[in-house]
Amino acid sequence: MRELAPADAVLTWYDQNARVMPWRVSPQDRAQGVRPNPYHVWLSEVMLQQTTVAAVRDYFRKFIELWPTVEDLAAAPDSDVMAAWAGLGYYARARNLLKCARVVTQDYGGHFPQSQDVLQTLPGIGGYTSAAIASIAFDAPAAVLDGNVERVMSRLHNDSSPLPSAKSQFLAYAQEMTPQERPGDYAQAVMDLGATICTPRKPACMMCPWADWCDARAAGTQLDLPVKLKKKPKPRWFGYAYVGRRADGAWLLETRPDSGLLGGMLGWPGSDWSDKPSGHPPCDAEWEDLHSTVRHTFTHFHLQLTVRAARLPLDAAPSRGHFMTQEDFCAGDLPTVMRKVFDRARSHLT
Repeated sequence: MRELAPADAVLTWYDQNARVMPWRVSPQDRAQGVRPNPYHVWLSEVMLQQTTVAAVRDYFRKFIELWPTVEDLAAAPDSDVMAAWAGLGYYARARNLLKCARVVTQDYGGHFPQSQDVLQTLPGIGGYTSAAIASIAFDAPAAVLDGNVERVMSRLHNDSSPLPSAKSQFLAYAQEMTPQERPGDYAQAVMDLGATICTPRKPACMMCPWADWCDARAAGTQLDLPVKLKKKPKPRWFGYAYVGRRADGAWLLETRPDSGLLGGMLGWPGSDWSDKPSGHPPCDAEWEDLHSTVRHTFTHFHLQLTVRAARLPLDAAPSRGHFMTQEDFCAGDLPTVMRKVFDRARSHLT
């Protein structure tokens, strides 16, 4: 006979096994009345979109150190925030982060709204993020569905409906199971369960607090779930990147347009990215083809860049881009693909 309901069982497990994260209030502290900081919850959830916890920890700490409150972030120069975000990927998130911080500061007095519906009206906040903020920060009984929870729901109900089309069904399962008591801790408990116990390849079923309720475990199908539709092969695009350094040590960089990939980020002047790119150098110079390519994979395509480098005279007048002094230039402010280009070219120019 089962002594606990599923929600009680996973909360008891979470109280003993919750992962320690810099943005999380432990279940013990929450029991003592410590409330999560909505700014921290929002910032971490935006950072965690399509990114791992391990990759986010240091970025989160850096942002909180630089901008301790949402008002501080709202007042920050765009270029500083984009530079601090560099390397975390999916740069539209950083642009929306600033937009959202400014809306919360200007329209809500620096306080995040508690309603999931209102949260979804803010820039960059969709269904998952609004549910996570409402649940974790404000203890609203909102169902949170990330990849870990999808896997848990699929196995718990032995549901072989393929993702991504099954998302709505799995969300319904998650909503039905979300308790009225401690919904924020419950949401984090199920995410932790998926991340540490109900893992993709080697689920630790013997350690799972939901083992007795799991239909897939009973049927022996847990390793087959969740079912995912095959993704189409990613196309391969090509392009050119031009790394120029002036005689005084300044580097020729450009700020990419706000829209599109790497929007608002610093980068090297280059060509379009396509199957047949047209390479036009940003200024007249003896551009050396390094006979070297940089490869990088984005969400929807693979990119291969041909790198060209040149030493530029003091009176160089580029048609695009701007010079940044050696003292102001920091390779760490570049997005990953542009850092790869720099690493390939710098030995030719230093």
